[in-house]
Amino acid sequence: MIRTILLRLVMLVFVTFGVTVVTFTISRVIPGDPAELIEGPRATPTMIAELRAKLGLDAPLSQQYLDYVGGLLKGDFGVSITSQRPVLPELLGYLPATAELMFTALLISVVVGVSLGVLTAVKRDTWIDNVIRSFAVVGISTPSFWLALMLMLLFYGHLGWLPGSGRLHQGVLPPPSVTGFYLIDSILAGDWLAFRSAFNHLLLPAITLSLASIGTVIRLIRSSMIEVMSEDYIRTATAYGLSRPKIIFVYALRNALVPFVTVLGLELATLLFGSVVIESVFAWPGVGTYVLAAILNLDFPVIMGFTVLASVIYVLANLLVDLSYVLLDPRVRGAG
Repeated sequence: MIRTILLRLVMLVFVTFGVTVVTFTISRVIPGDPAELIEGPRATPTMIAELRAKLGLDAPLSQQYLDYVGGLLKGDFGVSITSQRPVLPELLGYLPATAELMFTALLISVVVGVSLGVLTAVKRDTWIDNVIRSFAVVGISTPSFWLALMLMLLFYGHLGWLPGSGRLHQGVLPPPSVTGFYLIDSILAGDWLAFRSAFNHLLLPAITLSLASIGTVIRLIRSSMIEVMSEDYIRTATAYGLSRPKIIFVYALRNALVPFVTVLGLELATLLFGSVVIESVFAWPGVGTYVLAAILNLDFPVIMGFTVLASVIYVLANLLVDLSYVLLDPRVRGAG
């Protein structure tokens, strides 16, 4: 396991380097001049030239890249062109809102997806199986932005059951920040008004973000469960008279979860980047909303900082996935 951790950490260095090269190249070849956007349409060429010099945009591309990488090694992600504040503190300030949304969506995906996946495998080739598989296909194929608008129109516009934007109702104060997660912080503070408000605001965007992942989990768990249920040890357990629930949930499901864990690491990345769209629809004050505004303003340091941070999170998530194999599959532990 130590060897696995070391290999992943080395991979983290190479992945981060590759991401910096790609994002820097893309950010410099797309049309548009950030200095012109900041100064506005009435800016003179002299004003634009002075701002470009101040931002370092007039230096050779090679020098700009070396300066950027040198800053990363020092923990400096650069300065936002629009806000003129350091990028990393701003990203970390928006990150708790995105993390709360992402992990809530992941929890919904795992609980609902695994439950329905097991059910459709047990009820294979029945009407229940057909209905759940159809739901999975619809969830995967439906565009998230359209689904978000439709759910907002239904539950906020017509029914009025759930709020349509933000993290708290107007007039409700945020709980004292401990984790940055409003649900956890409000429980720690005993502020149940803030908890109810945060929960109501979180529910609709989290469900929307989780639907595509639920479809993926259902299909994977179904196929894995069907394969495991045909193994000899399952037939042996059945012959010994073990109860059906014990066979399914103790023996079959644990082994069926091993390939699912691999996809779980990929789903974390999917939820992270998918939150950009969902946050823009629900006006969720997270990293997605921040980065989308940076894209519209050609704020290169913010775009590159987010991409680098996302790549680090992705590699670390896959490291945790590899380590979880030890808990799920004793053969991996024995091989180590």
